[in-house]
Amino acid sequence: MEIKKQTRLRGELTVPGDKSISHRAVMFGSLAQGTTRITHFLEGADCLSTISCFRKMGVDIERNASEILVHGKGLHGLSAPSEILDVGNSGTTTRLISGILAGQSFTSELNGDASIQSRPMKRIMTPLQSMGADIVSIKGNGCAPLRITGKSLQAVHYQSPVASAQVKSCVLLAGMYADGITRVTEPVLSRNHTEIMLNYLGAKVTSQGTTASIEPEPLLKAREIQVPGDISSAAYFIAAGLLTPDSQILLRNVGINPTRDGILKVCRAMGADITLLNVNEEGEPVADLLIRSSQLHGTTVEGSIIPTLIDEIPMIAVMAAFAEGTTVIRDAAELKVKESDRIAVVTEGLRRMGADIQPTEDGMIIHGGKPLQGAKINSYLDHRIAMSFAVAGTICDGTMDIVKGDCVNISYPEFYKDLYSLGEC
Repeated sequence: MEIKKQTRLRGELTVPGDKSISHRAVMFGSLAQGTTRITHFLEGADCLSTISCFRKMGVDIERNASEILVHGKGLHGLSAPSEILDVGNSGTTTRLISGILAGQSFTSELNGDASIQSRPMKRIMTPLQSMGADIVSIKGNGCAPLRITGKSLQAVHYQSPVASAQVKSCVLLAGMYADGITRVTEPVLSRNHTEIMLNYLGAKVTSQGTTASIEPEPLLKAREIQVPGDISSAAYFIAAGLLTPDSQILLRNVGINPTRDGILKVCRAMGADITLLNVNEEGEPVADLLIRSSQLHGTTVEGSIIPTLIDEIPMIAVMAAFAEGTTVIRDAAELKVKESDRIAVVTEGLRRMGADIQPTEDGMIIHGGKPLQGAKINSYLDHRIAMSFAVAGTICDGTMDIVKGDCVNISYPEFYKDLYSLGEC
């Protein structure tokens, strides 16, 4: 995928639906009674893997041009799959569905692509096993493929060593099948889409500080779910608009959940001109984002803000390379176990462009402001890496060549089309 410089980005976009919320809408709708209507669903490969898995367990899911209809089977209505549940590249599918499968009356197997088979699953196996679940790594390496034999589960209060919405959600979903109130405490608060949507559908989930609790055997009832635009997808256009001179971009209906909006806080700390318009805080909060080109400077990104922007750190690192001064990113060791080792891959790519960047054990240090050139960048089949460096390619001199750049289909199939719709080449 060859990317060339653009100038003066102007216009408006509606970015794809939020990936995290799209996954959950299908999963929870499958466990609800009645038909859940989902609009602005993300038609990316990861979310389609979730649909495929639930179809294999007997859920009728209709995909139309404007909506997804999930004909729920109830909390105990799933059927034993006759084949392996293929999660593709989706860590969210793998970890959340494991919590659901742990409480079923059948045995199932989960597997996915090479990336999934190298991502750590002990982080969900440990709490599920403490609840009495029968979940094993078939190869014995703590990774997929996984075999899960449903059991009666016991309620626990799990102290999670990591702030991970996937871990928290897995335990809360298993807690629906447990014998009492299940609690999860995190070191800092991770994204809370699971808590919001389960309550919306009728579950009893409470949150206090960094602890979330769920009562067992909820009666989930189908409702309409409008998926907001994904702020992780919006991040690329936020960066492009800020870094490209004489630009103004309006991004419509973007989710601004405070457990996800760290990218906005970091951009403002770097000197960004971002205005929120038409804010609506009913359910999942949303707003239109008005982005104007800005002179950015370095900042420090660390601590409790990290879980609110973990997927946006590759884009933040690229912005930092174009900004004046030094940016320090800490407390982000989680980047090493994403679709790629994002600390190593971002460092490799930015160095190829001529940036001054040093990796650390839990982040990176970027001395910005050096002239950057297009280069050949290996995406390592990581959609966040491909999109971040595509934005870099529209700003730097020369041509950016992104190897296997079509991996953006995982979360944003129309990404390149939208990126070029705004600018002047």
